[in-house]
Amino acid sequence: MAKDLKDTKKKKTCSFCADKVEAIDYKDTSKLKRFLSEAGKILPRRITGTCALHQRKLSSAVKKAREASLISYVFEN
Repeated sequence: MAKDLKDTKKKKTCSFCADKVEAIDYKDTSKLKRFLSEAGKILPRRITGTCALHQRKLSSAVKKAREASLISYVFEN
């Protein structure tokens, strides 16, 4: 039964690879916020489906945007 469930799951593809993105711009806050949780944490690869290379670039872009005060460190309710 576990094998049947595994076959039905769709493999997540990296949205950055699909769009052939080379660099992730830290000033594009609307795109960066898609990869943040409601608490403001960076979502992991297994949830977002990004590849390892773009996940590293994404995390550094988010950290750079936080440092520049474009994105807050913690989102308040």
